[in-house]
Amino acid sequence: MKKRAIVKVKKCLQLVGGKGKEKAPKRGGRKEPRNGRMPAGLSGLQNSSSARNISDSQKGFPHGNKLPGKLHSESPFVVDNINTERKPDMSIFAGIDLHSNNTVIGLMDKNGQRIKHMRLANDPKLILAAMEPYKSRIVKVGVEATFNWYWLVDLLCQAGYAVDLANPAAMQQYSGLKHTDDTTDAFFVAELMRHNILPTGHIYDPKLRPFRDILRRRQSLVQQRTSLLLSLKSLYARTTGQTLAQIEAKALKDERDIAEMFDHPADRLIAREQVHLMDCLSQSIKKVEKAVEAVSDKFPCHKHLLSVPGIGRILGMVISMETGPLCRFADPGQYASYCRCVGTQRESNGKGKGKNNGKCGNPYLSWAFVEAAHFAIRYDEACRKFYERKKAKTNTMVASKALACKLSKASWHVMTKNEPYDPERVFPFLRPQKAGGKG
Repeated sequence: MKKRAIVKVKKCLQLVGGKGKEKAPKRGGRKEPRNGRMPAGLSGLQNSSSARNISDSQKGFPHGNKLPGKLHSESPFVVDNINTERKPDMSIFAGIDLHSNNTVIGLMDKNGQRIKHMRLANDPKLILAAMEPYKSRIVKVGVEATFNWYWLVDLLCQAGYAVDLANPAAMQQYSGLKHTDDTTDAFFVAELMRHNILPTGHIYDPKLRPFRDILRRRQSLVQQRTSLLLSLKSLYARTTGQTLAQIEAKALKDERDIAEMFDHPADRLIAREQVHLMDCLSQSIKKVEKAVEAVSDKFPCHKHLLSVPGIGRILGMVISMETGPLCRFADPGQYASYCRCVGTQRESNGKGKGKNNGKCGNPYLSWAFVEAAHFAIRYDEACRKFYERKKAKTNTMVASKALACKLSKASWHVMTKNEPYDPERVFPFLRPQKAGGKG
């Protein structure tokens, strides 16, 4: 039995060890190892007393397929599982579903295991305290881009977290799920980050973002002033049967002029209040424009944007601030798509199957370039020719949008290369034709 055990151990060591491919010794003699001595793991098997000292792992070794972690410190066949074992990845991805009054946080590890979820009030201290125990392991945080994401993204960035702004319009869960809630939404964001397929949006510079937003509020102020102006013109048409010109309506300042226009005291009161509100809105609009012009020097491309037809002082500031870093757009086609100046068509087998998402993009840039197209049609000859050609083939709306697409691509080149507008590159029919022909 002892001899059998010795032979089995030898065979196993020959299969596993690097020096194990030696021929079996001939009868009548025992072949010694090359180093002149037996391995320490086998030396104890030469006598009966040491054979009883074989450890449990060595006893089971001849019958199994695994080599024990450590046979002996002096053995040449040493395998140290402690040093060669791969350390587990402790990375964590945090998905956040943000609401108006509370926040749901879902923590998920690299393997997709859900670690923890919690619902917290929208309190910065509570949120940072809840995430602090996992801060060293959190690789990335994904925040759903809701209407109130500014404060949370800025808070996490200042705390040292890597933050992605998730685009909710581009990430849709499987429609066949039977139950979804805020917790599943948070873990869904974390799951997309884990696979590196989370659709993200641009996080604007927090120092310049308020100036961009104040320009958006200016548009609202202009719309309110226009609404009051149209209401005043409608009131005059109802009471007198005549039309009030826009220039005359804007020039109304004195109460005597208002008293001459309307006979009834109630109509005079309404007209007087509307004129007063229009004056207040005009003053507010001027203050907003003055504040934005103070930071226009931080956008070097703003100067050359003014050379594009139809783009003036206000539209130039809107375009430069809404565009942000130009590195986001690889080519002018992507920029035109972001400005909503390209068509949306869904086709299959050569047949139209409807429209795709036409609202994907920036609505403020869409408005700015359509406004620029309307001004360019009135004051630029090349833009007017292009518009008339498109209008003859299609209709007014398509022609205006096509010109807006041209202007958006031209603006991309102007801002990227930081050079003035070149009409010959935009409209090929303006280029001088080469003289001469064949032969």
